[in-house]
Amino acid sequence: MRTDTVIIGGGLSGLTCGIALAKRGQRVTIVASGQSTLLFNGGSMELLGNIDGIAVTTPLEAIGTLPQSHPYSKIGADKIAGLADEAKQLLADAGIDMEGNASANHWRITPMGVAKPAWLTLKENLRIDDLDKLPAKRVALMCIRGYFDQPNGMLAQGLRELGFDVKAIEFTTDDITSLRRSPSEMRATTLAKRLISNSALQRIADQINNLSDDAELVLLPSVFGQTDATDFQTLQSMVKKPLRFVATLPPSVAGGRIQALLRHYFKMLGGNYLMGDSAVSGQFDGDKLLGVTTAKLGDMPLKANNFVLASGSFISRGLVANYERVFEPVFDLDVDADGEREQWTRFGVLEPQAYSRYGVATDNDLRCMKDGKPIQNLRAIGSVLSGHDAVKMGDGTGVSMLTALAVTKGIISGK
Repeated sequence: MRTDTVIIGGGLSGLTCGIALAKRGQRVTIVASGQSTLLFNGGSMELLGNIDGIAVTTPLEAIGTLPQSHPYSKIGADKIAGLADEAKQLLADAGIDMEGNASANHWRITPMGVAKPAWLTLKENLRIDDLDKLPAKRVALMCIRGYFDQPNGMLAQGLRELGFDVKAIEFTTDDITSLRRSPSEMRATTLAKRLISNSALQRIADQINNLSDDAELVLLPSVFGQTDATDFQTLQSMVKKPLRFVATLPPSVAGGRIQALLRHYFKMLGGNYLMGDSAVSGQFDGDKLLGVTTAKLGDMPLKANNFVLASGSFISRGLVANYERVFEPVFDLDVDADGEREQWTRFGVLEPQAYSRYGVATDNDLRCMKDGKPIQNLRAIGSVLSGHDAVKMGDGTGVSMLTALAVTKGIISGK
């Protein structure tokens, strides 16, 4: 099978790259082994949230201070603003409407009630532009009885520490009670599938209107809107007070929606999405990658002019570690990692972990390095890249989207 570009990995970075290339007329094949880490996404994108433990308020300015090893520096700090605008538009074109801009972070609320800097957030989700000017004072936190993927006590306490006057209110309806017969059914994704009829939403709205008292803002767990924002809009039309969603523990309805909409858009543009397959090896001729063998296609390698590695980090097995080394499992590319196993981790889960910044080594054009030399037609994007810590720096989704768009430009221009 021959195509213009083969992308290994079907998560946020792979889909962003695939969409951008397909929009420019390329024939693109994405090899996706399974569900991506978008299912952990609560409905926000981060560009750059923290540097050395200090929250970033103006990410475009802060990006200019990052070391050369950071993916943003390799892209070029002067290009970040334009790429960020392009990424926001790509999401909107796919049906994912988000608010925010790259010049100033806002604050998203985690399921634990912690405020973290964010670049973009779904319009229906709670976001705070200024922690000193909250969008409301009195808040009704509506807690679904029997739903355990939102730690209501911690969420309420976190909101109070931010300055909200929070009243946590438990409620249920006949539709929700019927789901409680099996604990496994009370997950966000199941609720999103079942609570979609206007009658079910009206019963929820009636409970909210009866119980929210003098609240200025109503908060609900993000268990609605599996395909789009229609359920939120319907609920808001029924609820008498302003309504916002708050993120839940995975699996995330918002993240699943983002993933599904991006996949749909890619396929609509003519992209070929090989779900449930995985790349296992590559065939090289000097500094060129000729083809990729996958588990399912076997002796029919995927051949292309260009290849993009978007396989993710350890959680998605884009990187693998054994007792001797950290390595990239498909092509055995060069990896930036400490040589001694004892250096990979530190004691304490809250301590910065060295392995979090490990990744594939690239040149300044994000071409992958193998045996110290760049592979001319193989580029890396997203969390498989070295030089940053997505957890501590709060830059994972931004790196995924912006490196994907930067690589797209390099492929199209032939550079």
